Amino acid sequence: MQPIHILFLIAGYFGLLLLISYFTGKDDSNEAFFKASKQSPWYLVAFGMIGASLSGVTFISVPGWVDASQFSYMQVVLGYLVGYFIVAYVLLPVYYNSNVTSIYQYLEQRFGRVSYKTGAFFFFVSRVLGASFRLFLVAIVLQQFVFDAYGVPFEITVIISILLIWIYTYRAGIKTIVWTDTLQTLFMVLAVCLSIYFITSELDWSFSEFLASDELKQYNKTFFTSDFFAKNHFLKSFFGGMFITICMTGLDQDMMQKNLTCKNLKEAQKNMVSFSLVLVVVTFLFMLLGALLFIYADRFEVAIPLMDGNAKTDLLFPEIALNSGLSITLAVTFLLGLIAAAYSSADSALTSLTTSFCVDFLEIQKQPEHRQKRLRKITHVGMSVLLVLVIIVFKYVLTSNVINSLLVVAGYTYGPLLGLFAFGIFTNFAVKDRYVWIITLISVGLSAVIGTIPSELLGGYQVGYELLPINGALTFLGLILIRRKKH
Repeated sequence: MQPIHILFLIAGYFGLLLLISYFTGKDDSNEAFFKASKQSPWYLVAFGMIGASLSGVTFISVPGWVDASQFSYMQVVLGYLVGYFIVAYVLLPVYYNSNVTSIYQYLEQRFGRVSYKTGAFFFFVSRVLGASFRLFLVAIVLQQFVFDAYGVPFEITVIISILLIWIYTYRAGIKTIVWTDTLQTLFMVLAVCLSIYFITSELDWSFSEFLASDELKQYNKTFFTSDFFAKNHFLKSFFGGMFITICMTGLDQDMMQKNLTCKNLKEAQKNMVSFSLVLVVVTFLFMLLGALLFIYADRFEVAIPLMDGNAKTDLLFPEIALNSGLSITLAVTFLLGLIAAAYSSADSALTSLTTSFCVDFLEIQKQPEHRQKRLRKITHVGMSVLLVLVIIVFKYVLTSNVINSLLVVAGYTYGPLLGLFAFGIFTNFAVKDRYVWIITLISVGLSAVIGTIPSELLGGYQVGYELLPINGALTFLGLILIRRKKH
């Protein structure tokens, strides 16, 4: 598929998003931008959240990880499932009862202003890094397969990617995203299903023959229970996944902002439960696709693409979809899925960062009414520029698989949020609010030390995704030290 064809496809796709933005953005009030006026149908939010949760990281990086990790990621995904139920029946009632725009306003109600700002700060850092990881992945694919052919620098590719998001979200924010995410999820799920179909056909297999093949057995080991010290042991992955969901969904303004647009708590809970069940099935399809890609590459001697001289398994899916001579339908399907996957998470991240910064730091609701909309739009531009800068930095510092990097970073940045919310929900104590930021920084520092201890010093034990609950537990213990009775 030629680069010019890809550009036309991208242009057509964004034309469709702009059309949706036109109809949803007629009301560009802050109420519509931040809360969608609380009129979003729960089933629309649920379906759209699948794409936002999976993102371009899942679309490319999960299949590319299968060779190194087999299906061990499904252990984490099963933990995700339990985590979503906890979010639905523990955290969502707290947010709806508190009637908040930013979920971190709960921390102010519970502990005080410093706790509120501390929670908002850790979300801000988490979401900037998380959104940048996701956008970095799509940017390197567009660079490798489109813009390199025209001599366009990577930095310009990134700017174009962010600019496109800004154009269709700057008026109605989350109200637009609820609808665009639905379209993007549809493209993404369709892409993975059609990709499996086309590649199995090229290998002269039916889907059932692929599932029964000896080649698949080389990749599909799912449960790892023999070595508790290993990073991918089932219990460590399962509980790590559970806490990742609680934090990266339940304590994340980006994901919760969509839930808070539902009409009431009951509809938000239906959204969360239905979404979580479908997500497990879709993620498993991505694991199967990953195995197919490596089987295909081995049979037809497709080399792992290089980036800066190093093999990059994240680029195997685009290499096969775009350059292997398979059906043009597969190439179009892949590109639509990739673009949808990347932008379904990135657009909501940009909107949630704007919401959090306006509400949590600028306290926009306290500003004169005539300034509020203008302040929101300036902030939206500022968040776009910030994402561009961070993504460009990633090109020069990121070396490992993107999804692994994303989950590792989550252990450091979401841990303090886990500790703060757990202490607020499960104890009756107040805290000495002015010391909360010190406790959280100490817990992050201790977690960083624990995470970098060589395994040989721990008797061979490898610290994995359980670093997140460890970080949360350290924060919780620190809050006990500065507790006081409620007045």
